[in-house]
Amino acid sequence: MLSPADRRALGGLHDSKQMSAEQRDELYPAVLRAAARVSVVVRCARGIDERGLHVTNLEALSSALERLRPGDAACLVDGFALRACAVPHRAVIEGDGTSAAIAAASVVAKVTRDRYMRDAAREHPGWGFDEHVGYSTPEHRAAIERIGISPLHRRSFQSVAYAQLELA
Repeated sequence: MLSPADRRALGGLHDSKQMSAEQRDELYPAVLRAAARVSVVVRCARGIDERGLHVTNLEALSSALERLRPGDAACLVDGFALRACAVPHRAVIEGDGTSAAIAAASVVAKVTRDRYMRDAAREHPGWGFDEHVGYSTPEHRAAIERIGISPLHRRSFQSVAYAQLELA
């Protein structure tokens, strides 16, 4: 049973892209307490470079659904049908703005990624991973121009900063 505080917090679920990092961090524990199951799948930069970002995202989402073993539960996914996924599901365009379940999954994904990036900043200082948490910012592009790319950077990503480097 959810506490009244968790119910109030979950009432604030909406498109996680429109929420601040602080709002997502506040919702994260309530989402975890409300969820029957959670599955997070992470893919490395090299794998993304080999298969492409879109294909890798769809594979990761399929894998997450299959790990959850939802049984008879209705499964909604944000944006794209997963052709290779064995779990019955329905794609919802702009789902994180219309489905609480998809919005909750997006909060878990973004908070997990942000925490990973803050940890990565300690192992790979100089790129400001703790500040931009994986998004291209002018400061991040300047760091790439100044010190090159790290093992965490995708070599297939196209940006002005990358174009100025020789990526053999």
